[in-house]
Amino acid sequence: MPANTTAPSRKKKGRRTRLIVIVLALALVGGVAFGTYWSISTVRASFPQTTGSLRLEGLGNSVDVKRDAHGIPQIYADTDADLFMAQGYVQAQDRFWEMDVRRHTTAGRLSEMFGKDLVKTDSFLRTLGWRETAQKEYDELLSPETKRNLQAYSKGVNAYLQGKEGKDISVEYAALNLTNDYAPQDWTPVDSVAWLKAMAWDLRGNMQDEIDRSLMHSRLSEKQIAQLYPEYPFDKNKPIIRNGAVDAAGKTFDPKGTSTGGSSTADGSGTGTGTEETGTGTGAGTAAAGPGTGTVTDGAAGTAGAAETGAQGDLESAGAQTQLAGVADALDEVPELLGPNGTGIGSNSWVVAGKYTTTGKPLLANDPHLAPQLPSLWYQMGLHCRSLSAKCSYDVSGYTFSGMPGVVIGHNQEIAWGLTNLGADVTDLYLEKLQGDGYEYDGKERAFETREEVIKVAGGASRTITVRSTDNGPVLSDRSDELKDVGKEAPVGASAPDRGDGYAVSLRWTALEPGKTMEAVFALNRAKDFQEFKAAAKDFEVPSQNLVYADRAGNIGYQAPGRIPVRAKGVDGTTPQPGWDSDYRWKGWIPEDALPWEYNPKRGYIVTANQAVIDEDEYPYLLTKDWGYGARSQRINDLIQSKIDDGVLISTEDMRTMQMDNASDIAKTLKPLLLKIDVDDPKIREAQKLLEGWDGSQDSDSPGAAYFNAVWSNILKLAFGNKLPKELRADGDCISVPPADPQQLLDNPDKRVRECGERDSGSAQPDGGDRWYEVVRSILDDADSPWWQAPGKHRNDDPATNRDELFERAMEDARWELTAKLGNDIDTWSWGRLHRLTLTHQTLGKSGPGALQWLLNRGPWNLGGGEAAVDATGWNAATGYEVIWVPSMRMVVNLADFDKSQWINLTGASGHAYSPHYTDQTDKWAAGELLPWPYTEQAVKKSVDEDGDSMVLRP
Repeated sequence: MPANTTAPSRKKKGRRTRLIVIVLALALVGGVAFGTYWSISTVRASFPQTTGSLRLEGLGNSVDVKRDAHGIPQIYADTDADLFMAQGYVQAQDRFWEMDVRRHTTAGRLSEMFGKDLVKTDSFLRTLGWRETAQKEYDELLSPETKRNLQAYSKGVNAYLQGKEGKDISVEYAALNLTNDYAPQDWTPVDSVAWLKAMAWDLRGNMQDEIDRSLMHSRLSEKQIAQLYPEYPFDKNKPIIRNGAVDAAGKTFDPKGTSTGGSSTADGSGTGTGTEETGTGTGAGTAAAGPGTGTVTDGAAGTAGAAETGAQGDLESAGAQTQLAGVADALDEVPELLGPNGTGIGSNSWVVAGKYTTTGKPLLANDPHLAPQLPSLWYQMGLHCRSLSAKCSYDVSGYTFSGMPGVVIGHNQEIAWGLTNLGADVTDLYLEKLQGDGYEYDGKERAFETREEVIKVAGGASRTITVRSTDNGPVLSDRSDELKDVGKEAPVGASAPDRGDGYAVSLRWTALEPGKTMEAVFALNRAKDFQEFKAAAKDFEVPSQNLVYADRAGNIGYQAPGRIPVRAKGVDGTTPQPGWDSDYRWKGWIPEDALPWEYNPKRGYIVTANQAVIDEDEYPYLLTKDWGYGARSQRINDLIQSKIDDGVLISTEDMRTMQMDNASDIAKTLKPLLLKIDVDDPKIREAQKLLEGWDGSQDSDSPGAAYFNAVWSNILKLAFGNKLPKELRADGDCISVPPADPQQLLDNPDKRVRECGERDSGSAQPDGGDRWYEVVRSILDDADSPWWQAPGKHRNDDPATNRDELFERAMEDARWELTAKLGNDIDTWSWGRLHRLTLTHQTLGKSGPGALQWLLNRGPWNLGGGEAAVDATGWNAATGYEVIWVPSMRMVVNLADFDKSQWINLTGASGHAYSPHYTDQTDKWAAGELLPWPYTEQAVKKSVDEDGDSMVLRP
């Protein structure tokens, strides 16, 4: 059970608020936080007005804002301009501190708020140039209509800010102003656009894997590295699309050149006929108007292959290794706005056709997995035109980003959609040969493109940095202190140019080129059918997402959008490439019409959960070599298919139950082997017996789940973790290794030195995700694999020499680890006591004074679920069992009756720490419950009448 409770009913709000405020005032007057007294009025000053009426200069007509008992607003207006102005105003009321921190992050201006400790982070963010790219998008690419919407939103935010001091906006500003005279500036449209760059950064794909593979070369062979990155198990975990893309007439396009019929239409009947396609790739054409008529570009240039031998030699050089380690350190400095990057972060979304549901219409579920934040990343909201017309074209409800107009995930009056991360490889690191004042490119020296950036620092002098860029992109290695004079002595591969002053590392990333994703948000909000949905998806360039679709007419679909590069010369994107050779440059983009999509598949459902999109043998383009490995997606597939096979129609409640499924996939594989091991120690045998009656479910109160996950963590550490280089192991994870100096080994062959890991908790390895499931499965039958060898715990202990000995050692280590954490009595053990979620305020809750952290943070909650389970409460096996990413929201959309849809947020609507809506959804979220999701005006009115609030914004 959670350690804290949800807010009481509205009738008790006043008394509850007074108590909290009094406690706060007493704590602060006692000198706990800065020795400063905060009055009750200081805390209450920022509480937003939610009833009565307010004058909003600039509105064309009055706007109604109706909030339900959880403070979730529904806005009603007569024009698009009024609608988005009101959205900006209302979001600023509840979340402006969060919005302000976000825009300072995307602009690399955190030091202006929080001082010198953030200069390094700002330097890295300025080097990436998110704000600069967003400005170009706004100036050069966005349509007049989109600009008007952004301007109206900004106008609403600024109307809220007008005449307010920091303490009137949120209590965080009152705390900040004790040490800093910072005052919020007006909001701009580019502040909104830039947030999409932050979203793209945390969903950028395989950049971390690219670095990790390279760093492994310091200790592992090519064969060993390949074993740690096994191929995607297509035979076991099905991709999203099977047998190619499908058009509206039910025709399945075979990428190899022929097509087959038999896919279902909206009513489930197959109407496709076979035709011959020219070229390769997926068929192009309109989704709602019959067979495709477009052509498909040959994708042979993008076919993956092995990296060039010379380039591989460059990666193994000491200079490249140190540069890449420095880049990895710099990446750790960037705030994880959405969650740890890599194959672990992901989401679930699936849609089931009406022929398999109790409603007779599609059901669509979505739960994005992101870092736990307080307040939640998402803000629930409805945007309603009182009458749909050319001047007011939105009637949409769902999840928004504070600071950005429109709805990101949700439904309108005709369609629903959900998002999961596609994981396309849209980044490449390049090694750059420095030459004179520039860099080498095709045998010639080129000058860096440079710009000066001035970083203002609260309480200190401004800092000036120079950002250098090559033709490939910004030089990231300039931002690491470790990289000074690196590479001067580094050996390199035979193909590399003279080492000179060493290598730099630059980044090519699709999000650093201006795009039109903001256009796609508004277009999705207005789309009325699959054809308009696909058209909107074309502009959803970064980050590349899996878009699932359903409509009231009964259709379901899928589109993989995004700007995805075509690579050349056998480059598969898995390791950094030589920047001095133009042959390794990107050759263009996968054509929009060749991106995978699906419409009314015969099987009657579509599942996306970060698995492979399509079998590599069926598609001519490289999307990525680093998919999630499909444990979650296959579990969802199996749950749906089992219902269909049993003839059981799927209900909204079934969809919710599937979202909370917490079965451990790796436990099914390992449990039989662990139970076969003959254990002598009675204490360890006692723990082993917990697995005998355990069904693999990771419930919060399960002792079996606690012990198994501890065993799994120790298996990974013994078999793999202790063999990885320090740059990948967790900070503080220290082992004994032979000294790097050969002379020391000659003098004393038994000499060992202490080596400690350097990675932060989010990206340390082995993290225990489903990639590691496949790594272990690949060697499980080889009981004598060298991976199963591990030294004794102490110098005189016998080492583990095979699989069963290592498993026995892991069971022993797990027993004593849990004894230390949970106590000697195994009857008191539970997974939730290990697997806890603490909601941490993203800024002052992490680094503010202890009393302030206590006041702003919430939790802990003891959770079920786990890594790579459908209920993906993620943890990193290399660093502990604490929850580091979560289903950030959950929704189930009922296309038969939108008012019977359900939703939940991780926290609450408000970002004000003492509001009753700060975390009033969290207990229900932790229990797997969903809230009613009113959509029609009648349903919204009923929700307001049941303990909600109404407010009118007047011109």
